[in-house]
Amino acid sequence: MLALALALAAQWAGSASDGVTAQVVVRDDSIRLGYDFAAVSGYAVARRTLARDWPANFVLRLQVRGSGGVNDLQIKFSDATGKNVWWAQRRNFRPSAEWQTIEIRPRDISFAWGPTTDKTLRRTATMEIVLVRGRDGGAGQIEFAEPVFTALPPPMPLPAPRASDGRALEARRTLTRPLTIDFGGARDLGGLMLRWGQRFASRYTIDASDDGRRWRTLRTVAAGDGGTDPIALPDLATRYVRLTAAGRPELGGIELMPSAWGATPNAMITALAKAAPRGSYPRGFSEQSYWTLVASDGGAASGLIGEDGAIEVAKGGFSIEPFVSVDGSSFSWADVTPTQSLRDGYLPMPGVEWRGDGWTLRTTLAAGPASPRLLARWRLTNTSARPRMVRLALGVRPFQVNPVAQFLSQQGGVSPISRIAWDDTRLAVTTPPEIAGDPAITRALFPVITPMHVAARPFDQGALVPASSGARSVDDPTLLASATLDWSARLAPGETLDVPMVIGGTAPLARAAFDAAEQQAAAYWRRTLGTVTITAPPPKQAVADTLKTALAHILMSRDGPALKPGTRSYDRSWIRDGAMMGDTLLRLGQPAPVRAFADWYGTKLFANGKVPCCVDARGPDPVPENDSQGEYIHLVTQLYRFTGDRAALARDWPRLDAARRYMEAQRQSERSAANLTPERRHLYGLLPASISHEAYSAEAQYSLWDDFWGLTGYKDAVFAAGVLSRPERAQITGQRDQFAANIHAAIMASTKRFGIDFIPGAASLGDFDATSTTIALDPAGEGARLDRTLLSNTFAKQYARVMARAAPGATWPDYTPYELRNVSALVRLGQRDRANDLLTAYMADRRPTAWNGWAEVIGRDPREIRFIGDMPHAWVASDFIRAALDLFAYVRGDDAAIVLGGGLDAGWLAGSGAAIRGLRTPYGTIDLAARNDAGTLRVDLTGSARPPGGFLIAWPFAGAPGTATIDGTRQRVTGRQLQVPVGARRIVWQPAR
Repeated sequence: MLALALALAAQWAGSASDGVTAQVVVRDDSIRLGYDFAAVSGYAVARRTLARDWPANFVLRLQVRGSGGVNDLQIKFSDATGKNVWWAQRRNFRPSAEWQTIEIRPRDISFAWGPTTDKTLRRTATMEIVLVRGRDGGAGQIEFAEPVFTALPPPMPLPAPRASDGRALEARRTLTRPLTIDFGGARDLGGLMLRWGQRFASRYTIDASDDGRRWRTLRTVAAGDGGTDPIALPDLATRYVRLTAAGRPELGGIELMPSAWGATPNAMITALAKAAPRGSYPRGFSEQSYWTLVASDGGAASGLIGEDGAIEVAKGGFSIEPFVSVDGSSFSWADVTPTQSLRDGYLPMPGVEWRGDGWTLRTTLAAGPASPRLLARWRLTNTSARPRMVRLALGVRPFQVNPVAQFLSQQGGVSPISRIAWDDTRLAVTTPPEIAGDPAITRALFPVITPMHVAARPFDQGALVPASSGARSVDDPTLLASATLDWSARLAPGETLDVPMVIGGTAPLARAAFDAAEQQAAAYWRRTLGTVTITAPPPKQAVADTLKTALAHILMSRDGPALKPGTRSYDRSWIRDGAMMGDTLLRLGQPAPVRAFADWYGTKLFANGKVPCCVDARGPDPVPENDSQGEYIHLVTQLYRFTGDRAALARDWPRLDAARRYMEAQRQSERSAANLTPERRHLYGLLPASISHEAYSAEAQYSLWDDFWGLTGYKDAVFAAGVLSRPERAQITGQRDQFAANIHAAIMASTKRFGIDFIPGAASLGDFDATSTTIALDPAGEGARLDRTLLSNTFAKQYARVMARAAPGATWPDYTPYELRNVSALVRLGQRDRANDLLTAYMADRRPTAWNGWAEVIGRDPREIRFIGDMPHAWVASDFIRAALDLFAYVRGDDAAIVLGGGLDAGWLAGSGAAIRGLRTPYGTIDLAARNDAGTLRVDLTGSARPPGGFLIAWPFAGAPGTATIDGTRQRVTGRQLQVPVGARRIVWQPAR
């Protein structure tokens, strides 16, 4: 036993992420991993060498026991490089005091990350047992025995299944006794499709056995209704399956479904949807669908509405989907062409209209401003010249609007429903607990108008088809219960069936109160979104409307003080996103959310000054993303610039400087002799490699995005130290200048090493990524010091790439609309026409256009299913707002001048021109109006802004500029730029004669 313990001790070692403690202790013939997550997210690891070639078929058995809360258990394998990782995961794992055996087979292992193109597990060098903080975190221990590996022979082909009555499975038969199917050996099975004849079994049982003697019940159907019954049997490996039914039902045939079919509820529903008539299931199960967010400011209530009119009642919650019958003809989303709209063209109160022959259905959704509830409304109108018999059927269905292809943080698709109950005023819909022992969640629907009929049904009765027959309440063991609420009426021409409904809360509303709540929501958003207004010519009005909607998207995506890019897939708070959204909110006169975010995020920094890349319900994440420190410093410094709150900056200084010192240690780690070799000279003095860019998740890279954010942090730390008269100011200034020199040297060395004529995204790759390079211009303010040719080439290449997407035969697959930052970059480079070309292209990719929002990913084929991230994506919204505002005014970093109208092209200046009111800058507010008066530029400038560098206007027309007057005084003009002194009010700039 001692020899075994020594061997184990030599093999296993422990480690943990920042803020987590871990200890590996060998105990006789087992290993114990003790952990304490404290107040952070992260992981505890037990690691050993495991040099092994893996066969095509095997089983790895791991005995586990322990104590502690619910967390995630991962078994990970790495190759000799340490860069390629495979894993088997057990989410929401709660250890038991007794030994339990985990079996891992090839089907349980997936490729996690790494640069290899061969994703198959073939040879490993190390193995890890990892406990990742999940729901509970806390402290505890996991004890496990040495893993036992068994190589298995390749699976042998099985003979054709044999039915006990001797007939083929697809043959029709009358069941007078149990029917047994013998596969001739253990077979992986995903489920069965039973097709009943006229006499069907309302009650039946499905059992399985490995030897034909000992049986285990897999599924009992207690209320079948005939037809075709899809029976999911996930993770089933068995030799025998037995069907037992009462009476003498007629079975038309049995279809054996593969493992993948029944692996998850999403897999089964997706398969059923593809085989069903279009419209039977939501669009997202068979083609790409789109949606938008409806929430209160701060996110207390958060629902979605889909492009077809379905409403998701809460994050991960079920949906309400409309169906219409007119004079006996039925309609779903597939039978109409839905159109979308926003109230007033910009308020976050979306609607979907179905237009049929002589009728319309309008679905709207709003979030109550005073309480966490949603306000839904359906208006079915007779637009014909004769009376019509209409029926509105609202299906309560176990599906999210967030579609099945969405998987980060919140898996889209099916939303389990275990119980539905109607009590004449409220429909109570119960979601089962995700983790055993947790309470179920019950959400209430309160129709303002009592439905004529409510029918609740389990999955075994009709498999989710909206129907008028059913019970007032139902419990469903398959967790796929559904219900239909019906209203019918005879409508005269022009008459409307109006059905309001309160989603959430504890009590119904009368119609008058419901109407008032809708009006209050509209009034709230008009006030909140009206701090900055843009007036534009009609062709540009969409930009003005989208700016206001984008602000709402940022405010609705918040979770209390946490700024988040999304509410489903990206339900986490990143300092990267928050800092850039903070800039946007400050310019739009919304400092309170930024202050709340900075105060909250500041409490999440690690003790060593490391700024977590993101924070979620589990705590701060330890993954190193080396832009984080610069972004936090910028966030709190910008707050001072816009608010002048010196006391708040002084309170933030200890954290700000701790982040700067952590970043300085990182920077110095790359100023080593090893990075002075010819092979690594292009990396000298940069921040270390990290995965802060999505494209670098497979392998960490020396991302210049990180470096320009780091340089921004140094610059802002110098500024903050000056404001606070800190003695560190001189030292930080030296660090800033040294870092800037290293960055510019690295750029030039990288272009030579990789033979490129543009600024690379990563110095270690020489890749093209202009969207990352935009940070060099803003907020880093390094545009004047970058090589002019490289800078010009970078954004010319980006412009050509975007414009080529519209060319006939273009084959690009997708892109991320973070690219909107390139609009701002082109404005700063003085290329207003190109900037507007890009903006027009990106505006065309709002989906749906009328909802003024972007997903994180835009696909060339709008209906090709792909992961697209949250809709809307609040970080993308902030990039759009920044681009739109920069057209009117931006601060030039090197001389603190404000450039006016740098992005206003002929389209903006046409007719009455364009104007912005209430735009905030670090130097005060700007009200600007500009127009083209027969070739003369007329500008009216008011507001409180007093920039140290004054104002600057660039000549916006193709011809040469001539004389200019400022407040009636003639000005001398040099070139195509006009210096405007602080206090100027009216500028008239004529063309050359």
